[in-house]
Amino acid sequence: MNIQYYGDYCFKITTKPAGRATEDIVIWTDLPEKKTGIRTPFGHADIALLSHMDPEDDTLSSLKDDPTVIYTPGEYAVKGVSILGLPAARDNEGGAARGKSTLFIFDSEEIRVAYLGSLGHKLDEKSVEKIGDIDVLFVPIGGEDTLPTQDINELIREIEPKMVIPMHYALPGTTIGTAGSEAFCKDMGCSEASAVNKLNFKKKDIEGKNMEIVFLEKS
Repeated sequence: MNIQYYGDYCFKITTKPAGRATEDIVIWTDLPEKKTGIRTPFGHADIALLSHMDPEDDTLSSLKDDPTVIYTPGEYAVKGVSILGLPAARDNEGGAARGKSTLFIFDSEEIRVAYLGSLGHKLDEKSVEKIGDIDVLFVPIGGEDTLPTQDINELIREIEPKMVIPMHYALPGTTIGTAGSEAFCKDMGCSEASAVNKLNFKKKDIEGKNMEIVFLEKS
């Protein structure tokens, strides 16, 4: 599995659900909104997971080859990737302030990934149970228009993933209306300075890890 970060909530995840020597499947998550100051990425896509992005947004035209766009809760199977969407909200008022959102959990290469998107509230016990044992957890850490930093850190410790990948935090040259990584790192004992260009790993590479935090540089 290969992961690249394009800023805000946007990742490109390349995976081979059918194993080595088979076709790559490319998954994109929420593309950056224009107000973030982040250039829209272009390229091939098989699947687009939208936690809060409007599926009619013109920005999605940058994704080529007619990807399957998933933006609502439910169970899906696309090109060998099993996907579960869980209902959530961007605030703690059931979506009344900022709107609804969707959490995504998907399995590929025997790796279970959870993408929390623009989560703005604590998760109940039932939702945490549905998320299950997670290998890679994508979490928003800016703490201003999503779940507060202290709450997101508690959720990480509750889910206990093998690896944590932060997203949605202020980066140089962007206009994202959120805080940087400082508060998150102070509590979790990590540093954005350790960011890597991209992440390439197999299931065996993350066995034995426990909540290892990996920052990715913006591509």
